[in-house]
Amino acid sequence: MDVRRLVGDLLARLGGANALGAVVLFVYQTYVTDGPPQDETAFSRHAVVMLFVAYLAVSLVLGAVLALRSVDRALRWLAEGRRPTHHERAATVRLPYSMAMIGGAMWFGAVVVFGVFNALDGPASEVVRIAVGTFLGGLSTTALAFLLLERRLRPVVALALADGMPETRAVGIRPRLLLAWALGSGVPLLGVAVSPLGEGNESPSDLAVLAAIGLLSGGLMIAVVTRSLTDRLARVRSALSRVQAGDLDVALEVDEGGQLGMLQQGLNEMVGGLRERRRLQELFGRHVGEEVARQALERGAGLGGEQRDISALFIDVVRSTALAATRPATEVVAMLNGLFGAVVRCAAAEGGWVNKFEGDGALCVFGAPEHQPDHAARALRAARAMRAAVDDLRDAHPELDVGIGVSSGMAVAGNVGAEERYEYTVVGDPVNEAARLTEAAKAVPERVLASAPTVEAAGEEGSCWRSIGALPLRGRSEPTKAYVPLEPYGQEVSVGPATTSS
Repeated sequence: MDVRRLVGDLLARLGGANALGAVVLFVYQTYVTDGPPQDETAFSRHAVVMLFVAYLAVSLVLGAVLALRSVDRALRWLAEGRRPTHHERAATVRLPYSMAMIGGAMWFGAVVVFGVFNALDGPASEVVRIAVGTFLGGLSTTALAFLLLERRLRPVVALALADGMPETRAVGIRPRLLLAWALGSGVPLLGVAVSPLGEGNESPSDLAVLAAIGLLSGGLMIAVVTRSLTDRLARVRSALSRVQAGDLDVALEVDEGGQLGMLQQGLNEMVGGLRERRRLQELFGRHVGEEVARQALERGAGLGGEQRDISALFIDVVRSTALAATRPATEVVAMLNGLFGAVVRCAAAEGGWVNKFEGDGALCVFGAPEHQPDHAARALRAARAMRAAVDDLRDAHPELDVGIGVSSGMAVAGNVGAEERYEYTVVGDPVNEAARLTEAAKAVPERVLASAPTVEAAGEEGSCWRSIGALPLRGRSEPTKAYVPLEPYGQEVSVGPATTSS
């Protein structure tokens, strides 16, 4: 945006509106209306013209200087190509009003100067005529200048408000409507109503009475209309504030059949859509994990993945086939739900997430999709917490026993499947090794095994684990160095051969 051109346009609109208003008012009061006879004044009309020209020149120069200072304070951020500060944002929003008030101050000065000038040797009626006419002309011109400046600054205000609304509010709808009515009808009617004052009449004319009636009735009518509009808009704004705060139980009463009613209905439909979106997002998050859901909503989703350094944790129920054959289905489901609830809580407490439930087992991932430099320590702490949680669950399910395996390394994390149906998962050697460690863990008292690279990368958490040497794992050509937690987990559990079937 060309800042110099913008400033030039603002000064031209401010100066042009005020200069045009001043010239029109001066010509009207000096040459059109009937003032006192020329021989009744001590000053010639030539002196009045000279005073007008001098005051107009001084006012335009002084107003331009003051306006430039206001523009510099408000739009410095725009000239420097940066985001506005809180104070600059508020100053930008109020800039049309601030600049218009500079012109208004010049008009107030004109009321004083020309009122005093005519009071030196003119009749009182002439002083009243000039003062009232100048005041009304200044009011109309200031209002016009504000509307012109506000329109020109809309793109700038939009940029300033991109980061949020300031506490300082601009001129609202009610003042704008009253301003438009005053500019178009109120001031002219007021001028007609007070016109007899300048003619020395003892009683108002019929035209002045009618103008006064029109002024009062019009003002009352516009006040009622603006109240009706602003009350409805205030309810819409209040509803939007509640939605912004997270309350989606908002429902506006549609009490108008026009555009405001459409706005109320549109808000209700929008909130209904947001409720549905939140419900779907919650379901989505429960199915794939909150972090995966958040990233998918923010970045979009598609097939493919990336290499990530992760830790995988498998947990699987021991002798699950026998349990399913000897226990009622409802009891088995209740046991699994209790176990998986503990798994989710323990994984989430360490910043991990359950990638999938597989029958009576679950895969937890640390380090993806969110990057976690300490994913190995997180996974090991989660494994120990899960083992402790299983001990607690045995009060309700004495037959519950699990194996837990943890492994770390490079894997591919991403969406796997087809365009029509895919899921976010991790694929790689750490996942396979964790699954094999889980099988082996069912045969050790601690029921938890972790690979050596995981413990070595876990920092201080590694001191909570001890080596039990290398174990042969199914499907792997070389023995795997394994670790178990130092706590004597599972001493009360029979060490006999564990069935790995699920």
